[in-house]
Amino acid sequence: MKLPRPFFQPLAIGAPAPLRELPVRLERMIHFVPPQVEKVTAKVPELIRQVDVVLGNLEDAIPADAKEAARKGFIAMAKATDFGATGLWTRINALNSPWALDDITEIVAAIGNKLDVMMLPKVEGAWDIHYLDQLLAQLEARHAVKKPILIHAILETAQGVNNVEAIAGASPRMHGMSLGPADLAASRGMKTTRVGGGHPDYYVLADGKPGEARPRFQQDLWHYTTARMVDACAAAGIKPFYGPFGDFADPDGCESQFRNAFLMGCAGAWSLHPSQIAIAKRVFSPDPAEVAMAKKILDAMPDGSGAVMIDGKMQDDATWKQAKVVVDLARLVAAKDPDLAVRYRL
Repeated sequence: MKLPRPFFQPLAIGAPAPLRELPVRLERMIHFVPPQVEKVTAKVPELIRQVDVVLGNLEDAIPADAKEAARKGFIAMAKATDFGATGLWTRINALNSPWALDDITEIVAAIGNKLDVMMLPKVEGAWDIHYLDQLLAQLEARHAVKKPILIHAILETAQGVNNVEAIAGASPRMHGMSLGPADLAASRGMKTTRVGGGHPDYYVLADGKPGEARPRFQQDLWHYTTARMVDACAAAGIKPFYGPFGDFADPDGCESQFRNAFLMGCAGAWSLHPSQIAIAKRVFSPDPAEVAMAKKILDAMPDGSGAVMIDGKMQDDATWKQAKVVVDLARLVAAKDPDLAVRYRL
């Protein structure tokens, strides 16, 4: 366990000081790009106007014989592009793979000053974060990187879920966590081949008499894990995210899963296909009617104390805090989206 006093000290001489607060950034969708595919990377300058984060994927979905090409393609893409306010992330290969060390060292050396976040897959415990934390500090010092590269952990093993609180608080580099449902399902021995979303066989039955047809209600396989992740991230002051939804032909299912995550406290989700960008943008931007109600509460209780009645409902300091979450997010969205700024009246 790192003690409080040295927690925010650089881990290498010459490395930038760790951040005490996360940058305030809109991250509704983390859009995955296979950087070894030139026809995809050629569209990145256009893509950055549509998404909040561009992520160069080096891990799953990249064939073993294309790993080095993906790394080189990501570096070339990053060097050639001005990302502006759009985040630049990469998902490196797992620490137990033969590619992870080269991913880390070559990327920091080449584009360390442009990279915002390094996503680390299959995090098992705080020790994985500590290893990457120390290595990044050494590389930042060597290559004169001016700001710390943040770490985003993927929660996709049973051991990782068991250690979620320790992972969330392992380092001041921690940006957040994403749920990785496919690998987590395999790690747990779950009987599903779906990548995220529900399953028709995971349901409860309405009350009824034996032999009668009884309505069934599908349940969310990921509710428990998402809730644990959200609580761990909120307690540590970092951001929770839903991960992938693999069925590109089911936009309704995708939107439902994303919306559940949004309502539970997630900041965003992964978009693996261009069709999911609009879904994530719609879901993770607050509804204008909710924003209007939240503004009413804040206007009626400027200092957040006391209690008032609005539209027949009592509002107090607890609902004031809820309203502030909604309005703060709306202001962040409005700064990037003029159309929503008009609808939010901000």
